Amino acid sequence: MSKIITITLSPAVDKSSTVEKLVPEQKLKCGAPKFEPGGGGINVSRALRRLRTPSIAVFPAGGMTGTLLSDLLKAEDVDFEAIKIKNTTRENFTVTETFSNHQFRFGMPGTEITHAEEEQIFKTIERLSGGADYIVSSGSMPPGINENEFLVRVARLAKKSGIRFIADTSGKALQAVVNEGVYLLKPNLRELSQLSGKENLDNDMVDGAAKELISKGKCEVVVVSLGAQGAYLVSKDIAEHIPAPVVKKLSTVGAGDSMVAGMLHALAKGKDLREMVRMGIACGTAATMNPGTELFQTEDAKRLFKWLTDRRRLLNILS
Repeated sequence: MSKIITITLSPAVDKSSTVEKLVPEQKLKCGAPKFEPGGGGINVSRALRRLRTPSIAVFPAGGMTGTLLSDLLKAEDVDFEAIKIKNTTRENFTVTETFSNHQFRFGMPGTEITHAEEEQIFKTIERLSGGADYIVSSGSMPPGINENEFLVRVARLAKKSGIRFIADTSGKALQAVVNEGVYLLKPNLRELSQLSGKENLDNDMVDGAAKELISKGKCEVVVVSLGAQGAYLVSKDIAEHIPAPVVKKLSTVGAGDSMVAGMLHALAKGKDLREMVRMGIACGTAATMNPGTELFQTEDAKRLFKWLTDRRRLLNILS
């Protein structure tokens, strides 16, 4: 069984509720609140748990919210290492208007990390990295952390230890770690445009931009997330668009993290890159079928993966 480490530098407790209609300056009656662990890598670990693929979630946690975050993960039987910090872990809030099914997402600022805490996080990753097969860093970078250096250090650690590093972040941190070189990138079109230095990328330009990153040694595999349109898989030998199944969308929260988890699950099972992306799309799409901040239901993901697999077989027969 593959050993997977997920890193979440800006975790949160995600609170969600419903309201019939948002009306300014009125006291609104909300539905019962739901509390869930949040943050990119944490969601990846939670989703992997649903797929019966073990992982270790590494994240900073502080204050009462940090304690609640750890308790919520224990309740889901997710293995984790929480690094204690002095500042209180943030909360996010999502409210769904039942009248329109519109979703309103309120993201609070990330919790500031001190230099000493940053070092402790890195040392924890270093300690856990022995025998690891994959390290994935997912989510935003919190205030105080060195965006130009932290993930670069993790990438160097992974490279030195023969670990495949997957980066699913943005901004300065993504630019810096790509220059160091990683195994897999999962950008959207805007992020791919920034990484490649090519403005106004469209679907027809994805192949060239992604292969340029690969040829420069910045990564081995690029999976460009296209939302409801699926994803574009590019490697040295592959360039393929995989469409997403059409489903009734209730929420997009956690869809990207679910996609990463699906891909990791497939890789851990020894699947090829095409199967990897199909499993990722299946999990990501399944996540949009649930309300609020809830991740995918395993049976939905399996059903959608079968649909994608059967569709590919049919296309191969017809071609």
